[in-house]
Amino acid sequence: MTEFLLVFALAIALGWPLGRYLAAVMRGEPMRGDGLFLWLERPLYALIGTNPQRGMSWRGYASAFVLSNLMLAVIVWLILMTQAWLPLNPNGAPNMSWDLALHTMVSFLTNTNQQHYSGQAQLSYLAHMTGIVTLQIITPMMGLALTAATLRGLFGGRNAQARKAESHEQAPVDVGNYWADVIRPTLRFMVPLCLVWSVLLTSQGVPATLAGGPVVAPVDATVEMKEQKIPLGPVSPMVAIKQLGTNGGGWYGPNSSVPLENPTPLSNLLETLALILVPVAVAFMIGPFTGRRKFAGMVFGTMLLMSVASAGFAIWSEGHSSTSSDIALMEGKEVRLGAEPSALWAALTTQTSNGSVNAMHDSLAPLTGLVTISDMLINAIWGGIGSGLQQFLTYLLLGVFLAGLMTGRTPELFGRKIEAPEVKLLAVLVLLQPLVSARTDRHHVVGAEPGRKLEPWVPRHQPGVL
Repeated sequence: MTEFLLVFALAIALGWPLGRYLAAVMRGEPMRGDGLFLWLERPLYALIGTNPQRGMSWRGYASAFVLSNLMLAVIVWLILMTQAWLPLNPNGAPNMSWDLALHTMVSFLTNTNQQHYSGQAQLSYLAHMTGIVTLQIITPMMGLALTAATLRGLFGGRNAQARKAESHEQAPVDVGNYWADVIRPTLRFMVPLCLVWSVLLTSQGVPATLAGGPVVAPVDATVEMKEQKIPLGPVSPMVAIKQLGTNGGGWYGPNSSVPLENPTPLSNLLETLALILVPVAVAFMIGPFTGRRKFAGMVFGTMLLMSVASAGFAIWSEGHSSTSSDIALMEGKEVRLGAEPSALWAALTTQTSNGSVNAMHDSLAPLTGLVTISDMLINAIWGGIGSGLQQFLTYLLLGVFLAGLMTGRTPELFGRKIEAPEVKLLAVLVLLQPLVSARTDRHHVVGAEPGRKLEPWVPRHQPGVL
């Protein structure tokens, strides 16, 4: 219970200033760090061939989004298929087959982060750093950019006053510059935050090295294996972004249940806090970014209430219910962490569409499993960076439409009427998730562990298997 209170208190205390800072970044305001950051940003704008001050219509914004995804897709796919021939591969990871590389690229490009491989054995350090980690940093910022564009569009765009002065709103709505909306928060917000978190995790013993792992003799001399190589690498930077970026894909197959990814109680607290820190900051960003404080308060209050209820119910189910004393519930959980921190992590990772784990979700109590499945279905209790707020707006628009039907009034939100075309698109968004029933959310497949295929089945406690 102490960790529950501490995580939420720290998330709110840190999320409020981070949200205000993020709003300033997304508005493109002059900042104290411009001397450094503009030195980094200007070459990128020149390479892309864009002026960050030039606005885009929603069509131009969407086209730039698709183009950036295609560029990243090709680069990462090629890296994964050629990693054995590239440097920084001390463990001799082979090239990925084209289909596994395609699945991995698509999974991380879409911020799904489902892994059909074990990173410690099948990816080189270079593939991790330039392929996986790059996508884990950029794709959340793409989601944030699209959310910023959506909010601008809902409130008339960046040129709302000029369009109003010109009368009849003949000018196209300026929803921002996509490239600036991705590059600015990446360099000014996410990368510095990940740097701080990776240093904190390294201080707790999470590996951060480019050297190959040591070879040791197993403690149990009766096993057939005479020696074992301990896989290391630049683990802490990837753990930092997998948590902060609502990603979830781990360096090691069993994710943060492995002591090398999560060695101490403090590292567990840091990684649990990171699950919701940026989504909370995004909720706090809404007020200063849009100027609508009451709207921001409604969004934050709703998300916080659902989050506390979800996490509290999971902790009660695992640690205080009538069945919590059953020793069988500890199967698949780390004794060094305990049932309650495992339940808190399970609730927050599904609330934020993250997917990282410090305990196997098929080992959760049935009621805790209900909590995690409900969190994934709602997908708007904090949600992924940007995507959670987008989903929240979808529910809000539907709620306003239904309320209008019941009261006999034309549904309106922010001065805009919600009519048949909008409702049809909203219905498609809501029905898309249950229709695509084959989709699996990160590692949360019954019977599956992160980075491990369902077939063939390997006993969890088989000697010599990590």
